[in-house]
Amino acid sequence: MSKMYSYAHGVCDIPLMGETIGENLRRIVEKFPDREALVVVEQNYRATYREFWDQVTAVAKAFIAAGIEKGDRVGIWSANRYEWVLVQYATARVGAIMVNVNPGYKRSGVEYALSQSQVKLLVTAQKFKTTDYIEILNAIRPHCPFPDRTVILDRNWQRFLDAGQLISDEQLAEREATLSFDDPINIQYTSGTTGSPKGATLTHHNILNNGFFIGERQFFTENDRVCIPVPFYHCFGMVLGNMATVTHGACMVIPGEVFEPERTMKAVQDEKCTALYGVPTMFIVELEHPNFSQYDFSSLRTGIMAGSPCPIKSMEEVIARMNMREVTICYGMTETSPVSTQTFGNDPFDKRVATVGRVHPHVEVKVIDPATGKILPRGERGELCTRGYSVMLGYWNDPDSTRSAIDANGWMHTGDVATMDDEGYVAIVGRIKDIIIRGGENISPKEIEDFLMKHEGIMDVQVIGVPSERYGEEVMAWVIRKAGFEYGEEELLRYCKGNIATFKIPKYWKFVDEFPMTVTGKIRKVEMREISARELGLEDLWKKQGQS
Repeated sequence: MSKMYSYAHGVCDIPLMGETIGENLRRIVEKFPDREALVVVEQNYRATYREFWDQVTAVAKAFIAAGIEKGDRVGIWSANRYEWVLVQYATARVGAIMVNVNPGYKRSGVEYALSQSQVKLLVTAQKFKTTDYIEILNAIRPHCPFPDRTVILDRNWQRFLDAGQLISDEQLAEREATLSFDDPINIQYTSGTTGSPKGATLTHHNILNNGFFIGERQFFTENDRVCIPVPFYHCFGMVLGNMATVTHGACMVIPGEVFEPERTMKAVQDEKCTALYGVPTMFIVELEHPNFSQYDFSSLRTGIMAGSPCPIKSMEEVIARMNMREVTICYGMTETSPVSTQTFGNDPFDKRVATVGRVHPHVEVKVIDPATGKILPRGERGELCTRGYSVMLGYWNDPDSTRSAIDANGWMHTGDVATMDDEGYVAIVGRIKDIIIRGGENISPKEIEDFLMKHEGIMDVQVIGVPSERYGEEVMAWVIRKAGFEYGEEELLRYCKGNIATFKIPKYWKFVDEFPMTVTGKIRKVEMREISARELGLEDLWKKQGQS
């Protein structure tokens, strides 16, 4: 009997959509003009599909009036607001490439994103939590010529829209007629082991189709109302959330700018949501909330839990206590738009907690021996690769990194260690790369190491991820002090605060005289993680997560 290899192709009767995001939205609006499209609770905002279309049109015209041409980059630096969604669809209708700027970025992060992508116009909030965006933009202006123009929400947004009234419907239609579904439409910065974030460049075809099939696995129809408390700047919010919802004529329900458990639970109840999204941490916080029992979850049936490994206990409680009997698990990466595998809402429970599902429609996945590139038999561990419509165009202005990620045959090498069982279910069992995934956030150890090395008292530093029940992983730094310097973690925490994003600041610090190394002088981060897990009393969790 011949071997069964770890390869699967998502055969599907439903064809890929050969249309732009704008064309798809127009079709949905014509079909469901009076159904609610978007509700943003914190802003007291509601719009039907017809109203949403008209508002997207106004923003699209404003971009043309501002001199935005096809292919220009338009940045959006804001937490979840209705204007974010309008910008997402308006940039697509004028052929601009929307650049997602992480709301948690501090000075160095935003300066890098704006300059690397050469943003022409930036739509920005005034602040996020305690971070003053305008102060940061003013500070980087002498060193960064981008953007040419800034539109500040709550200050000059209306003036920006008013200028668009000079643009006719015909002018907008002429622009839309020049667009192709293979055009780049989005840049999302993703952390890598080489330090600086890389701009994954995605097309209409990438994210429109991926969003649609994500919704299909949740059995979405126009009757669904999807609660989206995850951030828009990430694929989880803008593709799994917005695109999956809109392609089915369903309603996007946004509780607020950032995740807040009680506001989310209240939105589910009041808006009678049928689906709820979140990383495992979000669901855990909701389930543990003292007011959990006061809310009615009877309208829920499905949703997505993704971003980090799902604890079995949490999945059981989400199904039993939140009524999410058809909850699904997704796996992917920004570079693949993002989802490559997903469970179905009616998959057996053990498959929904032990695996990340089966291959997505029109996508190929395989598990290979990273040393030889050969496809492995089912059940054997190797690197997961994916190929198909969902693979990005490449990293923005970074052909070398693109070639290192996508091979000559079009396979995206994920860097994740996986197995595939006889039924085609994929399980992620480790990572080749050193990326830290904390609560759904991809964190580059090299980026944090480069920052910490600027501290006058640090001789060397290595950053690793250690297991966490709540976040999947936490950031830890091993530090070698320079001779003559004596300090503790309090000094380094002060050094980090306000200079790098809060989620990138190490939770754990270890001061050492040397790092574990191979005989050839390479740092043994695997050994460092093992030692740290043991010393922190997390060895059992480490083994459970399949890292040993």
